Amino acid sequence: VQLQASGGGLVQAGGSLRLSCATSGFTFDEYAIGWFRQAPGKEREGVSCISVSDGNTYAADSVKGRFTISSDNAKNTVYLQMNSLKPEDTAVYYCAAVYWALGIGVPFNTWEYKYWGQGTQVTVSS
Repeated sequence: VQLQASGGGLVQAGGSLRLSCATSGFTFDEYAIGWFRQAPGKEREGVSCISVSDGNTYAADSVKGRFTISSDNAKNTVYLQMNSLKPEDTAVYYCAAVYWALGIGVPFNTWEYKYWGQGTQVTVSS
């Protein structure tokens, strides 16, 4: 199982970025894929997650209305479109995966995810 996160960068407040999580080594539509972030000195937290098989999603209150998670099953890739970025969104963003073929809802806690990719840095300047 491999997950490759990309798309991070430096952006001004109010700007947008789109993160990509390219996956391989597993049956994509049997998994849930999540985006998490970790700011310096803080714990890793859930941002938004998707159950690929049924498209159910979940997002943290702090990003609702600004971030959108989506999946492209043909490319085995999950995206996180981030709009109206704020300085407090600055963090290293990680994507993760867990087998979810028999799951209900969408897993959102870090401990629920088994496979993790490397992070991509997102920096939002004020």
